[in-house]
Amino acid sequence: MQIALLSTQHTLYAALKTALGANFEIYQIRDQYSVEEFLSGDGFDIAILDLNSAIGSLDSRKELARTYIAAGVALILLADDTMRSCATELVKEGAYGYCRAPLHIAELKAMLRRANETSQLKRELRATKRRLESNLACDQMIGSSPQMRHVYSLIHRVASFDNNVLVTGESGTGKELIARALHNLGDRAGRPFVAVSCGAIPETLIESELFGHEKGAFTGSNGTRAGLLEQAADGTVFLDEIGELSLFTQVKLLRVLQQKEFMRLGGTRLVPLRARIIFATHRDLDEMVVRGQFRQDLYYRINVVKIEAPPLRERAEDIPRIALHFLMQYSQAYQKEMQEIDSAAMSQLMTYSWPGNVRELENVIQRAVLLSMGNRLTVEDLPDHLREEAGVELLSGSFERQLRDYKVKLAAAAVRESNGNKTLAARSLNISRAYLHRLIRLADSNDHDPMEEQEPTSSITIM
Repeated sequence: MQIALLSTQHTLYAALKTALGANFEIYQIRDQYSVEEFLSGDGFDIAILDLNSAIGSLDSRKELARTYIAAGVALILLADDTMRSCATELVKEGAYGYCRAPLHIAELKAMLRRANETSQLKRELRATKRRLESNLACDQMIGSSPQMRHVYSLIHRVASFDNNVLVTGESGTGKELIARALHNLGDRAGRPFVAVSCGAIPETLIESELFGHEKGAFTGSNGTRAGLLEQAADGTVFLDEIGELSLFTQVKLLRVLQQKEFMRLGGTRLVPLRARIIFATHRDLDEMVVRGQFRQDLYYRINVVKIEAPPLRERAEDIPRIALHFLMQYSQAYQKEMQEIDSAAMSQLMTYSWPGNVRELENVIQRAVLLSMGNRLTVEDLPDHLREEAGVELLSGSFERQLRDYKVKLAAAAVRESNGNKTLAARSLNISRAYLHRLIRLADSNDHDPMEEQEPTSSITIM
């Protein structure tokens, strides 16, 4: 049980540390800086506020107590007879209870246990409520393709466990959204979610950022600082771009994962690792292990469960919903009346390969909404490179018809060149087998499609 003691009395801290025993891990907070640095309301299970010798004036102590009450932290007050009315007032406002001085340890222990049980029950209720309110789309992720349904299934199966998860996928596929869904659907919902981009932190600072440091640990370290692993407390740390860590830092991280504890730079006290860690990368860690760029033992440690974020080009059926989501978002942001994407523009969006994935799609829609002069998004609103990739001549007739015919012809040619093997055909076009099936069904269902004259559908054999 993690307890924060807000008191300037070191003798009280020493007495409680000895009397409460090993089941109660108590930390003393003695100044306002420490309160702001280490206590966000999520780092401790219970807070004890000594009204007689806490930080600042009596008014500031009351304000501090109300801050904890508002944050939902179980707050126990210590008060002698002169502070009894103040303690009673704060209990009425939501503090869990108070103990009178002189302090009886047995009474305080009993209150701490009851407060901890109440706090755990509240956390469980909040987590249950979030799970009930969450839909299949797992928070902000959009899509109902088979690939995304598989991702949702994995998230729901492992969210409530503390095992390590490795999220892989190309840049822009939504790896952080998967990590947040794992956090929000699990038992740690409501606790901190700390996202760290390993590639964005210089090698000389990464250890200090993750593990923290003590005063004087290095030049310029004028005070003690908790690292991100410590700040996350009982929440989740998302280590993105794990493949960017040096071999030296990988060794440090491996030890933390094995021992479930770490030490601040320049420190002598081991700090327990309470947070769950989720890892992500766009790099091929298997290949990095072979090349000696990533430790094999660390790879096995982080890769207990792997969730792969599918690239957008492999789930083209999700593009309309995602595009409309961004259209609504940026129409509102830019105060425009755009609520529709015309069929030609949508076909263009679904045909493009999206090397930047969802992040690139968001950028395209944002730009189109910003520059559009009408109330609907059209092909003319899309950037030139996106239109050019489709390779379709906009000369005459229906754009949508020409685009459809072009895709169907490509599918037919790929299947024919693969001797009817749909797996090889889909791979050659860099599309999913499901999308290839849809193109073939489109050819079969169109009695007047020009493809029937040039490439008879009977030549397509499904294996």
